[in-house]
Parts: sequence; C-alpha cells; structure tokens
Amino acid sequence: MNPKQLDKKIETLIEEATETSDHADLIREIVITALHLSENHVTENDVQIIHTALKEMRFGFKLFAPYKDIRKVSVFGSARTQPTEPIYQYSAAFARQVTTKGFMVITGAGEGIMRAAQEGAGRQNSFGINIILPFEQNANEFIQNDPKLMTFKYFFTRKLFFVKEADAIALFPGGFGTHDEGFEALTLLQTGKTEPMPIVFIDVPGGTYWQSWLGFIKEEFIKNGLISPEDLSLFKVTDQIEDAIQEISSFYYNYNSSCFLDQKTVIRLHHSVEKQLLEELNDLFSDIVVRGKITAEEQCSEEGLESEDGLHRIAFYFNQKSFGRYRQLINKINHYRPAA
Repeated sequence: MNPKQLDKKIETLIEEATETSDHADLIREIVITALHLSENHVTENDVQIIHTALKEMRFGFKLFAPYKDIRKVSVFGSARTQPTEPIYQYSAAFARQVTTKGFMVITGAGEGIMRAAQEGAGRQNSFGINIILPFEQNANEFIQNDPKLMTFKYFFTRKLFFVKEADAIALFPGGFGTHDEGFEALTLLQTGKTEPMPIVFIDVPGGTYWQSWLGFIKEEFIKNGLISPEDLSLFKVTDQIEDAIQEISSFYYNYNSSCFLDQKTVIRLHHSVEKQLLEELNDLFSDIVVRGKITAEEQCSEEGLESEDGLHRIAFYFNQKSFGRYRQLINKINHYRPAA
C-alpha cells in the first residue's frame, strides 16, 4: 500500500471511530503521533512505555469521570505507620472530618497513613491508586476490590492523577515518597503548572516533624534566596485538624477555579464582585499586574464552557511568575466580607 492510500485509510478509520466525539481532531493527532513512532529510532521498550502510560491514563480518566463534580483531597504519608500510633488515628480523624465538608479522599491504597485515611473516609468516599512494586503493595481492606481502585505500573502516570484529580493535598509524616509528592505539588503550584489548591502539612499536636521541615525551608531556602518569601503562602503547616480542614474548605469559600486566556488570567468566583474588593485588590496586588487593572468580567466563549455556570469573574494580565503572590490574592478574595 502506497503512502497516499495509507493516509486515506487512516483518515477514514479516524472519522468512523470519532464520529460522535467532541475531540476528533486531538484523537487524530494522537493516532498520527503513534504512527510516526515507526519512523523514529525508538526501541521496543520505548514504545512499551508509551503504550502502557497511555492505557493507564485512559483507565484513570474513566475511573474519575463519574466524580468530576466532587472535590477531592489527595492524602500522603508513611506506609509504615502502625494503627497504634497517634498519627494514624489523627489521619483517620482528618479524613473522616474532611468528608463531612463534601470532599472525597484519594490515597495510594496501601498501608499506614493510606489505610488510616481510607478507614476514616469510608469506602464510599475513597479512591485508591495503587502501584506495582517489586515487593508487591497490596491494597488495604478499606479499598480492596472497590471499583474506585486502580493499580498503576508507572509512578509518573500515578502521580499525574494524584495532582490532576485533587482539589487539595494533605501530607502526614512520611519518607522519601511523601516528600517527593509534597515537593512536586509545591513545584507545580510555584510554576503555575496546576490549578491553585491548598496544601496542608499535618502532624499530631506538639509534633515536630513538619515544624522541623519548615525550619529547614526558612533557614536554607528563604535565607539563600532559593525561593521567595511569598512562596510560603502556597502551603500551611499545622498540628490541628480543625486548622487543616479550615485551610481546605475556606479556599473554596469564594474561589471556584481559574484559567488563562490570551495572556489574561480569569478567576471564577461564587459571589458577586464588590467595587470595594476590586479597589483593594488593585491597591495590594499591582506588582503582579503587567498592564491595566484587575476588573470584573463576564463569562466568555473562549473559556470553552458549554453553558452558563452562574459564576462571577475577575480578570487581569498576570505576570505569570509570582504564584506565591497569586495565592495571596486568592486568600484576600476568600477572606473578603462586604461591609454591613
């Protein structure tokens, strides 16, 4: 078959397969990209990685799709934590309380803190995204055989869903993996590569684990200019469950979501935008506005929404780098209360 005949056959196949899809053009590009692999100097192992990763993402999207309108908290912590330890009980209590605020819980489905969080949240409010390891990490009994459980081969695809599907992240004391997840989430927030969300580092009352970590951040990162002081606004360290729950739930008091359109940042809000709020935002955050002012906006077609969502909006030309200050702006919006 000559190249022109092959191209025509591919186009026909794609048209038939995507006849009812809203994403036909993107699916076409994925197919073409896959076919071009045969032209490159890739090994069988390279192709296997792409194949497995694509399958894992497809099943992951399918798993979470029915719950896309429910906010979720990804919970991390040591798999070695025993049920008799105070931090185990504390993480179970956190998960139990955060579900009363309407959140579901995502964990790695293993033992320790993962088991505690799913015990607290309950099977109906839990997702488990397990990982295949040489020593085999079995799913804990609170998520085992649940339809909301999935096992990944690769850490990178699994980590994608931990952040992509989360509206908040809670970290309890843990080892390398816990710090890996925490620093990756902070990096994504600091660089604007993920939606703004609250991150809480939780210890038992009087615990020193995260306080010691925070001391290191301030002493080494801040003092040496490795991060900006305002980057501390990207997370909260606490030893009180109530404070952690408040940090998460209050983040969505007014803030709903955001997007970047044609160099302009649009923030969607639950409550109407008062003139006084706009004045205060323009006074306090002019340093991150590259031109013009922060203004109230209407929903626009460029947002890609199918219908009116009933949300209010502000928009401005953000410098796209001061995400610690951006988080402070969101905090100001959430804490604002109109004068009586």
